Amino acid sequence: MADFLTTPLNSKHKKAEFFCENYYLDNYIQKQASQDVRRKLAACFVIEDEEDNIEGYYTLSNAGISRELIPEKIRKKLPKAYDSVPVTLLGRLAVNKNNQGEGLGRFLLIDALKRSLEVSKIIGSMAVVVDPIDKNAIEFYKKFGFELLPSSKRMFLPMKTIEELFK
Repeated sequence: MADFLTTPLNSKHKKAEFFCENYYLDNYIQKQASQDVRRKLAACFVIEDEEDNIEGYYTLSNAGISRELIPEKIRKKLPKAYDSVPVTLLGRLAVNKNNQGEGLGRFLLIDALKRSLEVSKIIGSMAVVVDPIDKNAIEFYKKFGFELLPSSKRMFLPMKTIEELFK
């Protein structure tokens, strides 16, 4: 895989040029991401080319999920006092159409998991969760060990599993 590098989204990035063929993901980076970053609602990381075009991006933020959504094998080990547990939300992940097939999606996910693991050592987060946008996204995340949460469209990957991936 080629060497990629993610950097935080900033004003020099050409957001309007990003196109991945998904309206919601295109619209988010073009019109909403900078505001979310400024308001501290999400952190956005991008892969850029030499001309500041965005080749791919992802967002991370803090979240909580109901204890009842967590898989039983993990839930039974949690203190009963917690109604919800802290997680890291991988809110969006997209690759520009011109860069699809280059391994950027895989790289972006691994980068997001690595960042999430590092942050979990400072601020509690027991897992990374995603809200896959379609069936293709579900299949993509399953390849990395994410599992669908019961009665939810959300997928879940425990931080302990992520830690094992990077050992």
